[in-house]
Amino acid sequence: MPTIETYNDHVVRRFLLAAAVWGIIGMGIGVYIAAQLAWPALNFDIPWLTFSRLRPNHTFGVIFAFGGSALMGTCYYIVQRTGHTRLALPRLANFTFWGWQLVLVLAMATMPFGITQSKEYAEPEWFIDILTAVVWVSFGTVFFATLARRRIQHIYVANWYYGAFIIAVGLLHIVNNLALPVSLFKSYPIYSGTVDAMVQWWYGHNAVAFFLTAGFLGMMYYFVPRQAQQPLWSYRFSIVNFWALISVYMWAGSHHLMYTALPDWVQSVGMAFSLVLLMPSWGSAANGLFTFNGSWHRLKTDPAAKFMVLSLVFYAASTFEGSMMAIKTVNALSHYTDWTVAHVHSGSIGWVAMITIGSLYAMAPRALGKPEMHSQRAMELHFRLHTAGLLLYIVSMWLAGVTEGLMWRATSEDGSLTYAFIDSLVAIKPLYMIRFFGGVLIVFGMVVMAWNLWHTAADARARLIQPIPVPIPEPAEHQVPAPLPATN
Repeated sequence: MPTIETYNDHVVRRFLLAAAVWGIIGMGIGVYIAAQLAWPALNFDIPWLTFSRLRPNHTFGVIFAFGGSALMGTCYYIVQRTGHTRLALPRLANFTFWGWQLVLVLAMATMPFGITQSKEYAEPEWFIDILTAVVWVSFGTVFFATLARRRIQHIYVANWYYGAFIIAVGLLHIVNNLALPVSLFKSYPIYSGTVDAMVQWWYGHNAVAFFLTAGFLGMMYYFVPRQAQQPLWSYRFSIVNFWALISVYMWAGSHHLMYTALPDWVQSVGMAFSLVLLMPSWGSAANGLFTFNGSWHRLKTDPAAKFMVLSLVFYAASTFEGSMMAIKTVNALSHYTDWTVAHVHSGSIGWVAMITIGSLYAMAPRALGKPEMHSQRAMELHFRLHTAGLLLYIVSMWLAGVTEGLMWRATSEDGSLTYAFIDSLVAIKPLYMIRFFGGVLIVFGMVVMAWNLWHTAADARARLIQPIPVPIPEPAEHQVPAPLPATN
């Protein structure tokens, strides 16, 4: 008889629950510091509670803690299913979970106290960076070792995106964080001045490209067809979009440095590639949405599908907005305003968070051995809370950004500024209050999801979890010989 091997979902379940917890923490910190912008007294004159100290905790908590845990968990889940094989190197896989959580705790614990490199999306100091690199290389080793032992010759496109995400993020992390330590808690980058700014935004924008886009596109290309219950609209189109995306994205980072000391031609290159980038971005969004052709009726009863479809709409909208904001004339109005904040959160809360939430809802019952989530009503409530909070957030910040841009550029006939800076703050304060309320709704939605996942996991006792079996033929010496043909 052939032996039976099961998928290794233990580490997947850990990442699943970690993502839910970190989502509440990261977004909760974001709501708190958003409240500080409307009511500054909420920092209580405590240095490590100020906006400037906690803002890195918010971005790190949402991007790398919530998003990273979800990406690593879904990556381990998908590579097993698409390869029809068990996860390779299980001990190393467990190390990637605990090592990643240690990285997150160390980063979140040190940044509020000023132990930071002060680099966007790369704040942790050198000793945390080294641990991050070790964990990331281990993660890549597990993924590619599992891919190598697959039982299906073809490599599904989701794994292409995950592979590119792993390789590119490792490269970006190491190059951007090259530094000279001068003490346990302090280091200085090997770059300086304009070169440092260029390297930082080559890293910063491509962290968006490969961590917040390529990885989540891998998630989308697996879970959207599964949730639509039909094949991907165009598999060939997904391959074209893959190569276009990874070829173009690397060159667009300099659009973050418009009207700075960066050479003008470099700024123009960033603008040009940002406009070209619109094509593969919209291609992936269209491929995902067209996959639901013939399955739109599922949106009436499936909250996970609702999250996925709306995430693709926001992916298309935020990438279009990003390309337009890279145009120099538009950038002159939008840069350094809350319009940029609206754009970032349209992509992060709209695209990244919603495709993650939809995928977690689709994956959790299967990983936990349950037929469905504990509460469909809770999923529907989460969708409504998240959507309402998202719209309040980005619309208020769009209005605030345009208001700021117009007030800052307004001049009198004699050429003097029409408004003092404080006037723009007074004008947008009500919009900051609306943003805070939108953030509260989003965090409440995350709490609902955590509650739902907790009860779904509680219903599935460890000894009762039966992952999908994978038959493995026994070695030839253990097989029962076939009977000889009958003779007269």
